[in-house]
Amino acid sequence: MNHSCEVADLPGKEYEFRTIDPKILYFGTPVALVTSLNEDGTTDLAPISSFWALGWTLTLGLLTATKTADNVRRHQDCVVNLPSPEMWQCVEKLAPLTGKNPVPEIKAKQFHFEPCKFEAAGLTQLASELVKPARVKECPVHMEARVTKLHQLSGEKLEQLGGAVAAEIEVLRVHVASDFILKDNYIDPAKWSPLIYNFRHYFRLAEQELGKTFRAET
Repeated sequence: MNHSCEVADLPGKEYEFRTIDPKILYFGTPVALVTSLNEDGTTDLAPISSFWALGWTLTLGLLTATKTADNVRRHQDCVVNLPSPEMWQCVEKLAPLTGKNPVPEIKAKQFHFEPCKFEAAGLTQLASELVKPARVKECPVHMEARVTKLHQLSGEKLEQLGGAVAAEIEVLRVHVASDFILKDNYIDPAKWSPLIYNFRHYFRLAEQELGKTFRAET
């Protein structure tokens, strides 16, 4: 029995490979807006594109020189807000901003200090229910969470960026805009699309579904 996959649109395709040294390895990852608690009790807001989920545990990749890394070391509460593709310009307004003052030397050429990031991005704070940092009202998905562990990351490329940590967080409560709920506790994958960060360009998911896994319940 032949168990090979058939790729109908690539008959006899043979790739030619080159060895390259890309600065980043973002082969299409979702964007998140993470809110965390500043020293004065206000909410910081920052975009990230390094995170993944397993069950209700998420891991956030944070550069050491960021305000978010500082905040989650000091206070465990955070919210992972997922923007829609239509929000990419709001995300991009946040991209060159930092809540650290003075701006770290490693970031000084490209970033500038901004204490009022919600206002700068045209976004609105929404009170959380279980944690102290605010949610982002305009985002269709909010995940209130608490940091359970910080892992120091290593590697030559990361050291060139000033180092990094992986924040392991436990999601405590999930809020989803009703437009994207199929039924009960199910999110409609035909309607929901994350904002995708693909080698420093913003994309949405293609609207054509290719299929579903054997474990899909909807």
